[in-house]
Formats: sequence, C-alpha cells, structure tokens
Amino acid sequence: MASDLSVGEFASRAGIPVSTVHYYEAEGLIQSWRTPANHRRYDRRELRRVAIVRVAQSVGIPLAEVRDVLDRIPRNRAISARQWAEAAAPWREALDERIALLTRMRDQMGFCIGCGCLSLDSCPLYNAGDRLGRNGAGARRWVGEGEERSTLD
Repeated sequence: MASDLSVGEFASRAGIPVSTVHYYEAEGLIQSWRTPANHRRYDRRELRRVAIVRVAQSVGIPLAEVRDVLDRIPRNRAISARQWAEAAAPWREALDERIALLTRMRDQMGFCIGCGCLSLDSCPLYNAGDRLGRNGAGARRWVGEGEERSTLD
C-alpha cells in the first residue's frame, strides 16, 4: 500500500534507530505486517504511536503504562480528542505528582533534601532531632513515603 513504510523508512520518519522500531514492536507498542517476501511493513499511522511513546518516555512514564494507554486507542482510524483524553487520563495524576515533586525539589534544593546529610549546621533547623530519619533511609521529603513536612514546606 502507498501508506506503508519499510522498517528503514519508518525509523527515519519516526526519528529513531531501526533497533528501537524492533524493540517497540516486541514490546507491543507498534505493529507491522509482512509482505510475501517476508519484509516488515509499517502503516504510516503507527508513527503517531511512536510519537506518543517518545513523549511519554521523555517525562518518565514507564513503557508498561504507555502500552496500557496505547491499547485503549484504535489502530485503524483516527481518534477523537475525547477518546484520547480518556485514554491518557491515568497519566494526569502521575504527571501532576511528578510536577509537584520537581517544584519542591527546585524550591528547596538550596536548603536541605530531607535526609540529614547536607549540613550539620542547618539540619537542626529543617530536620530537628532527625525526625525524618524515623521514616526510613534516604531523601524522605522527596520520595513521598511516610514523609513528614517541616515548617518550611
């Protein structure tokens, strides 16, 4: 068909290496079909799926979650804005949480990361008595597990 692309053409158009095309296909993110000569061919509409994968990966969404969303959208026809919004809705909360985390990190990085190791002089101000340490090791204010807020938050 005129809208079909070879693996090399598809990779070039998508801006990814051929190996990534094969990987995405193995992961069930995109599909191909085979010619009678056993050559892989890709429908041009699969390029949209690659674009979604690449954008999602750029903001840290795991491929398993990307696949779940892609499985909700039709392959052989255009989708409406409403259908896409419904399919991508699970990402909204995760992205909002990531944005909040990055904003806190940006705003507080000059003070303390919440683990008690940055400065013995200032930690009593931000983590008196190492109270965040009672919630476990690591940067407790950033990982969100059992976090306890200081008065600076």
